[in-house]
Amino acid sequence: MKREIKFRAFLNSEYYEKPCMLSWEELLEQYDAIDMFQKDLMTLMQYTGLKDKNGREIYEGDLFEHRFGYMVFDDPPHDEMGTECGVVVLEDGQFGVKIPGLGVYNLYGLLLREGHLDNMPKDDLFVMKIAGNIYENPELLEGKQ
Repeated sequence: MKREIKFRAFLNSEYYEKPCMLSWEELLEQYDAIDMFQKDLMTLMQYTGLKDKNGREIYEGDLFEHRFGYMVFDDPPHDEMGTECGVVVLEDGQFGVKIPGLGVYNLYGLLLREGHLDNMPKDDLFVMKIAGNIYENPELLEGKQ
């Protein structure tokens, strides 16, 4: 699979007035004097070559939210919806979604299976989309079940 190689960077709050996410082009335009090899100044994230259901590019560090249905065995039993987030990671040479307590799932396989890479219908039961990233939205990792 051939894909476009590009990055974005999160400028860490310890070194900049306002932490922010920049595309690689913005970073080079605004901060050309930065020693690009000082890892503590910024965090680089690689583009996966894939997009979510809304057409948004997916990068390492993005939080992938999905909704799921489950049965609650109260009296009376009823269905409920929950949401959880996983982090997009590069692990073992492939991009995946790391879901706390469940491990890493191949990102391409998840998108393909759930119909986001082809024209399969997308129902509301299992919708995968980018909800933010681990740097600007760490609270999303706590879950919303």
